[in-house]
Amino acid sequence: MSYTLITANRNYSSWSLRPWLLLRALGIPFTDRVEPFTKPSNYDDFRAFSPTGQVPVLLDGDVTVWDSLGITLYIADRHEGVWPDDAAARAFAQCAVAEMHGGFSALRGQCTMNVGVRVKMGPHDAALARDVARVREIFEQGLARFGGPYLAGARFTALDAFFAPVAYRIRTYALEVGRGQAWVDHILAHPAMQQWEAEALAESWREESHEEELAAAGAIVADYRQA
Repeated sequence: MSYTLITANRNYSSWSLRPWLLLRALGIPFTDRVEPFTKPSNYDDFRAFSPTGQVPVLLDGDVTVWDSLGITLYIADRHEGVWPDDAAARAFAQCAVAEMHGGFSALRGQCTMNVGVRVKMGPHDAALARDVARVREIFEQGLARFGGPYLAGARFTALDAFFAPVAYRIRTYALEVGRGQAWVDHILAHPAMQQWEAEALAESWREESHEEELAAAGAIVADYRQA
């Protein structure tokens, strides 16, 4: 197997982070290929390598695997460690991954991922408040039930990879997740997350629509990105 993972900007691309972090944290070798967002719609350009015109995409020889969940399932079929060994932890992890993949639309829409900034938000509307409360519940349940420091127990799994972009959002927007903050601090300190963040801060790319979403979220109080 010789994997190539195609991702986009480190600052913006939450979907890209998930399989990238999963492969890095599990020590699975891959070629890292970045195709940055350069305009509001990159569909036509990305269709050259992605059937959906989106990233991430995993290339394995003549096999193309798209979507962060599809990539995770493909990797799980070929490598150990993607899911917890314990049956209860595995069920929790798979359900929470599916929920993250298909839900949390208010959190995604109102708290766009941007690794290198800090934002002061106004009061949360009801939809965002529900999403943040549910994230807190998942974090606290996972840590309490399986003992931490990861969300499904003592070792990193796909569950941590799928919520890793939320950790950046929690820090960027100062979202309150109670005892779940222990996991946020732990995952942000992971060496692979530190690498992703360093690359994000070094990026000079800016894409107008992503920056407009950031400005709409609240007042930017710090920007650590390269000018």
